[in-house]
Amino acid sequence: MFAQALRDLLAALGEQSPPPDWPGDLRAAARHALRGRPARDEWFAPLVRAAVYDPNPSYNRRLIEPALKAFGRRRVQAAVLDYLRTGTNAERAGAARAWYWTQAPLTYIGRSPTPTPESQAEYDAVAGLRQQWRDAALHLFVSTDDLGLRRQLLPGLDLRTAHYPAELRETVAQAIHIARTHPDEYLRHRVEQQI
Repeated sequence: MFAQALRDLLAALGEQSPPPDWPGDLRAAARHALRGRPARDEWFAPLVRAAVYDPNPSYNRRLIEPALKAFGRRRVQAAVLDYLRTGTNAERAGAARAWYWTQAPLTYIGRSPTPTPESQAEYDAVAGLRQQWRDAALHLFVSTDDLGLRRQLLPGLDLRTAHYPAELRETVAQAIHIARTHPDEYLRHRVEQQI
């Protein structure tokens, strides 16, 4: 699926797709094709799809960053959130991997705990989407039985009950209980690192 998503992206970019047995890295070909070109709207969906389908949680950054630069954080986050809400379990897991790179980073002034006004403004501009992601990911973690999906969701889950409205605090407690008592060692270990 990922290779096909990259081939679809290359086609949208107007690039010749290498033959199926091509030994090169399709990721690199797509990234190279994106460089230095003004973005076109028809690239958006194939670019986000390729990022979501990328199985590597580090390399998908090479697709998310050009999407952020070309189309803006809000639009990219909304598309990734849509995959989380409506995708297959594999797409939802990919959305969780991609979401990490879509987040607005805070840059601090010197060694102080005060963010720069510019980074704070960018962070605040997507606060609503961040909350929607948090709520959707929490509900999905609790409701799914798919281990792979749970493994992708847990590292990005905010498990601090104070960050949720009162009506979701029991769901946070349920997520913690599921992870702590799950037969999967990774979930049991990971939850303890987060709380």
